[in-house]
Amino acid sequence: MLPRELQPAQFSAYPPQAGKLVAAHLEVLRELPLSFVPGLLREVIEYDYKFPAERAAVDGELTTLGGLSPSERTDWFHGFEQFDLPAQLEHFDWINSPAQFTEKLSAYLWSTHQLDAYRRTAEEYGTRLRSSIHADPLPVARLGITVIGQGVAEYDELLFKNLRPHGTYFNQIRPENGLEALLDVAAARAKSHPVPYGHWYVDGGSELHRGEGLTRISYQSIEPLRTSLLKYMQGRIGRPGMGPEELRTDLARLTPSDLAMNRSLDPVLSRFQLKILTEGSGTQIFSTTFAQWTTREVLRRAQPLTLLVRFAPRQRQRPMNELLSDTRSDSQVDPVGSLVDADMAAYYQWINQQRLTGDNRAAFLVWFEGHAQALVVAPTLPRGTTSNSALDLKQLVALAAG
Repeated sequence: MLPRELQPAQFSAYPPQAGKLVAAHLEVLRELPLSFVPGLLREVIEYDYKFPAERAAVDGELTTLGGLSPSERTDWFHGFEQFDLPAQLEHFDWINSPAQFTEKLSAYLWSTHQLDAYRRTAEEYGTRLRSSIHADPLPVARLGITVIGQGVAEYDELLFKNLRPHGTYFNQIRPENGLEALLDVAAARAKSHPVPYGHWYVDGGSELHRGEGLTRISYQSIEPLRTSLLKYMQGRIGRPGMGPEELRTDLARLTPSDLAMNRSLDPVLSRFQLKILTEGSGTQIFSTTFAQWTTREVLRRAQPLTLLVRFAPRQRQRPMNELLSDTRSDSQVDPVGSLVDADMAAYYQWINQQRLTGDNRAAFLVWFEGHAQALVVAPTLPRGTTSNSALDLKQLVALAAG
């Protein structure tokens, strides 16, 4: 079927808030091309499980589209109308399975050498949409914190190499109770600016039970879910015809109930935890990968005001069949290798933070846990310099925040 044939009853399987959203904007959806609508519905169908920042983005997009005049709508979507889709895509249940439709659409566009043209059209649409939606000012400047090197007693190589040109390197930091101080700062920000899912603590190991008001997720706390998922993957891998692409599609369809997750958990957070493990490559078995991917997704999806990430030693590399089956309980960890991973991850965290609104006010701090080395990128501090100031972590954050 085509978008112009859409009827309210066809969305009866959508979650409650998503169904209401579709009903409120059905007239707009009917006016859009088939090459575009399923991609939008892919976001709408997950609306009930999205973070506030994501919901605001979906709301803003639908409101913007609804406010276009007929001539403006024609101008915006002329490019999408140029793609003729085969009958099998028209007949596909793209209403209830929009994600699967977009996969099939991508395959079709690639096979017909239209993928590059579609990407350019989508990028042009995204540019127009962003210029039409104006974000509200932030209540406080964003603050990102990365703690790296847990368990490393000595390390003589250069740290923060990629970040040094952008900030101030500190080599006389007093490390005592440093992690506790950083968590207290994050909690104070959460108390002063109580935004839902606006202040996070991500730990690649076992989290400290400190920091009231923070949204928390750690590698250790979701161990039952990781174990269940690994068993599920092992069962699927042995099936005939189950290749990497098929397994990825299968994992994308999983819901918390499929893995018997605790129903008392926050549904938004439980769905987020599941997606971290099913969409991230290696997040199930390497703690550093888990922390890095979770950080990326928290920034992309929740767009927090505060994000504290602590990396922990990951297990050493082993054959993939052992890693997936988790047949060895005496796994050795690699603290130094994990420090190298986390050092690069801190750079990525800063880059991703700078992609969010308010980047000109944002501050970022990375600290070598238990040691005197730290680096701060902030608009109030010079770039590419070294400071010998003797500060504790609380003072350093205060300096970063200006």
